[in-house]
Amino acid sequence: MIRRSISQICRRSWSQINRTNAALSPRNHHRHLHHRYQLHTSSILSHGHLHKPKPGEELHVTFITKDGKQHKYEVAEGDNILDIAQANNLDMEGACGGSCACSTCHIIVDPEYYDEIPEPDDDENDMLDLAFGLTETSRLGCQVKMTKELDGLRVALPAMTRNLQSKDFN
Repeated sequence: MIRRSISQICRRSWSQINRTNAALSPRNHHRHLHHRYQLHTSSILSHGHLHKPKPGEELHVTFITKDGKQHKYEVAEGDNILDIAQANNLDMEGACGGSCACSTCHIIVDPEYYDEIPEPDDDENDMLDLAFGLTETSRLGCQVKMTKELDGLRVALPAMTRNLQSKDFN
């Protein structure tokens, strides 16, 4: 059978690691693991391609979470709502990585700012049709980029999102 269970894959992977580790001398063991499994960290502002705003050029966006709390952030022009939300640990999935291929970054834009955002293209409209709780001012966060006209933007995160998977089409 071509398909293997996750537990089989994990057992096989761990046994390979253990055989490799046993073959290494204690002195080289640490060096091998450090090289092979080196972890990298970055600051929160490096996540999602965010830019640090230049002094005096800060833009502001406020997120209203599912529980009604408001979170205000200073952002740079060109940053998109999905990246801003994820960099600040807000509950926005972005399952497709911001490629406009899902609706998990669905946001509800304050009507006061909605007309300042460029019209959604056909791809975004198709994905919005799949969004849970669609409203007249719904957009995808990955497609809304901050501009000077959007300074002060307020967006609400919907109560739920819909993440379609291949099993949903069977």
